[in-house]
Amino acid sequence: MQYRTLGRTGIQVGEIGMGCEGYIGKSGGQVKELLDLMESAGVNCFDLFTPDPEFLDNLGRAMEGRREKFVLQCHICAVWQNGQYKRTRDLEEAKAGFAQRLRLLRTDRAEVGMIHYVDTISDWETVVKNGILDYALELKQAGTIRSVGLSSHSAEAALAAVNTGKIDVLMFSVNPCYDLQPGEKSIEELGDLGSYDLPLVNMDPQRQELYETCQRLGVGITVMKAFGGGDLLRADLSPAGAALTPAQCLHYALTRPAAASVLCGARSLEELRASIAYEDASPEERDYAAAFAAMPKISWEGHCMYCGHCAPCPKGIDVAAVTKFLNLCKAQGQIPETVREHYAALPHKAGECVQCGACEGRCPFSVGAVENMRQAAELFGA
Repeated sequence: MQYRTLGRTGIQVGEIGMGCEGYIGKSGGQVKELLDLMESAGVNCFDLFTPDPEFLDNLGRAMEGRREKFVLQCHICAVWQNGQYKRTRDLEEAKAGFAQRLRLLRTDRAEVGMIHYVDTISDWETVVKNGILDYALELKQAGTIRSVGLSSHSAEAALAAVNTGKIDVLMFSVNPCYDLQPGEKSIEELGDLGSYDLPLVNMDPQRQELYETCQRLGVGITVMKAFGGGDLLRADLSPAGAALTPAQCLHYALTRPAAASVLCGARSLEELRASIAYEDASPEERDYAAAFAAMPKISWEGHCMYCGHCAPCPKGIDVAAVTKFLNLCKAQGQIPETVREHYAALPHKAGECVQCGACEGRCPFSVGAVENMRQAAELFGA
C-alpha cells in the first residue's frame, strides 16, 4: 500500500481507503473479516458516515486491540433517530449523536470529525449559524478529533467552506463524469443521465478551482463516488457511453490535486480485493487517457489530465508535474510558497525544455505542453 499525507493534518493514509456501506447489515463476524482484510492490505482510511448503531457496535468490537491502525472519518450531524438515519443541523442532536458514535466504536477520538453532507451554500451558512462548525473546532481544540472535515458533492458549497481556512479535510465526489458538470449541481443531478445528453467539453472550472484551492491551502481530499456508484464500470449505465475499469477510475481520482485516499464502497471481500489490486496494477492497466480520448460524448481536448503520457522527456522534465504547478499558480494569480518549494525540488526545470515537441506528439488531449513549459520557466524563473 502506498501512503499519502492527508493535507496539512500530517496524517498518513493509504491511497486506497474504505467506505462503510458494505458493512451495513452484516454480522459481527463478517465485519471482522472485512476489517482483517483491510488491516492485512494496509487499508487504513475508513469513512464512517452511517450512524447505524448495530454497525458501529460491530465495528467497535472488531477494532478492539487495533484501533490505532485505522484513520477514522466520523461524521458529525449524521444521527440515528427512531430506528433510522437522519441528517441534522440541530446542535444538541449533533453533539449527542457524535458522542454516541464514539461510545459505540469504543474510542475516545476520531482522526477526522466530518461535518456531514453540505451540498448548498445555504446549508453551509446554516452549519455556521447553528454552531456546528464551532462545535467541530471545539472538538479539535480538545483533541477529540484531530482535524475538521466536510463532506460534499457540490464544488460551490465545498469552495465556500474550504476558503474559510477552517476545513482540514474535504470528502468529495471525484470521477471523470462528475467533473464535467457545473459545480452547483446536486448529487441527484450528477447521477442523472439526462445531464449528459449534450456533448461535454473539459472539466468544470469551479471543480478545477476546488481541487487547486485544496492543494494550495493544504486541505486533503478523501474521494467518494470514484466509480459513480458502479455506473462508470458499465457501458450501458455510464454517462460517458463507455465503460472504465476500477484501476482507471482510481487512478483518475488519485491524480487530482490534493487527493489523498479513495474510499471504495466494497460490499464483499472480493470487491475490496479488486480495489486493493490497484496497488499492483501496471501503468498500462491504470492508464485512463486512451479510454477518455475515445469516449463518444466527452472531450477533454486542450485540458491537461496529468495522465503522464507526455513522458519521457529527453531532458528529464516531469512535464505533467510542471503543468500542474503552473495551473495552480494561474488559478491563484500568484506563486504559493508551497508550490514554489515543490517546483524547486524538481530535478529538471521547465527552462531546460528544448521545444522538441515529443511530449505534445504523445498527448491524447492535444495540450500545448511546449507553451506550458515556456510559461512555467518565465513564471518560476528557471
